[in-house]
Amino acid sequence: MATPASNEREHIQALSQLTLNPSASAEAIRHLAALTPAERDEVASLADSNHVIIRAFQPVVNGAMSLNVPELVEWAQAAIEKERTRIMNALSKLEVVCNELEKAGCQVTVMKSLDHWPDLGNDLDLYSTADEDLVRKVMTEKFHAHTEPRSWGDRLAHKWNFQVPELPEAIEVHAKRLGQTGEHTALARRFVTRRVQKTVEGMTFFVPAPEERIIVATLQRMYRHFYFRVCDIVNTKNLVESGTLDYVELKKAADLGGIWPGVCSYLRITSDYVKQYRGTGLELPAEVLSGAPFGGEKVFVKGRFIRVPIMPQGADLYTRQVTSAAFRGDVPATFRLSLLPPLASAAAVAFKITGSDKGIW
Repeated sequence: MATPASNEREHIQALSQLTLNPSASAEAIRHLAALTPAERDEVASLADSNHVIIRAFQPVVNGAMSLNVPELVEWAQAAIEKERTRIMNALSKLEVVCNELEKAGCQVTVMKSLDHWPDLGNDLDLYSTADEDLVRKVMTEKFHAHTEPRSWGDRLAHKWNFQVPELPEAIEVHAKRLGQTGEHTALARRFVTRRVQKTVEGMTFFVPAPEERIIVATLQRMYRHFYFRVCDIVNTKNLVESGTLDYVELKKAADLGGIWPGVCSYLRITSDYVKQYRGTGLELPAEVLSGAPFGGEKVFVKGRFIRVPIMPQGADLYTRQVTSAAFRGDVPATFRLSLLPPLASAAAVAFKITGSDKGIW
C-alpha cells in the first residue's frame, strides 16, 4: 500500500514514539485518532512491515481509553488479536519443525524471529550447522514443504526458503554459512555453539546468545538491506539495557567476520535514534562509540523504513570487510565478497524493471 512520504514519516514517528517511550505517547495517539480509516490501515501496514503491531498498539489501547476514543481502542485491539492468532499458529508449527530437525541431527537456532517478542517476524529464520541436503530432506519428507525459487545470492549463501502447508510464513534456513554471499563460516558456527534457550507461550526454542543477536542484526541491516525497521531499534535497545551483552565477546565475534565497524555503527545509530524519542540514548562503551564510522545523523525515513545511505557509508563498510578478509588470508571469503558488487548491480536493475529483486539477490 503506497503511503505519501510526509504521511509515512509521521506514521513511523508515531510508531517509534509508541514503542520507545510509550509513557509519553499521547501525541502519537492523537495523531492516530485524527486519521481516516484508510490512513489507519496505512499505519497498520507499516507496523506490520516494522514488526511492532503488538508493541505499538498496546499503548494505543491504553492511551485511547484514557482519552476516550473508543473507535481507536477497538481498531487497535482488533489488530492485536489478529496478530496474536497468527503468531500462535506460527510458533506451534515452528516448534514442531525445530524438534524434527534436531531429531534428525540438524542442530538449529532461531535467528531474528523471536527477537521481536511479543511480536514476530513475517519469515521464520533458522541457522543450522547441518548439511543443506539433510535439512532439505527433513523439510520435504517430514513436512511436505516445497522450496521457493532461489536467487544467486541464496545459492552463494546456502540459504533455502521452505513453504510448509498450513503455515503462511516461509521458513528460511541458512546452512553452515551466513552473510550476503555466505562469506561467514567461523562466525556462523557460534550461532549453534553458543546458542541459548528461550521459552515463549510454553514453547522452548534455541536462539542466539546476546552477542550473536547483535551480529546477525548488523549483518542484515548494515551489510545487506541498509535500512532499520522500528523493531530493530526496539529489540536492540531492550537487549543493551538488559545488561546481558558482553562487549568483549561481541568484539571477538565481530572481528572474526571483519564487521566491528558495522557493529559499532549499528549500536550508535540505535542509541541516537532512541535519544530522539526519550531524550537519552544507550550507555555504550567508549570503544563502541569511537569505533563507529557514523551514527544516527546519517539515517532518514524513506520507503517504509529508516534508511542507511549506501554511498558512501554502506560502501565504506563493505570495503573494510573485504580488506579485513584479505588481511586475515581468508581467500574464500574474499572471493565471495568480490561477487557482491555485480550481484547488487543486477539486483538494482531487476528492481527497476520488475519492482522486485528476488530473482537475482
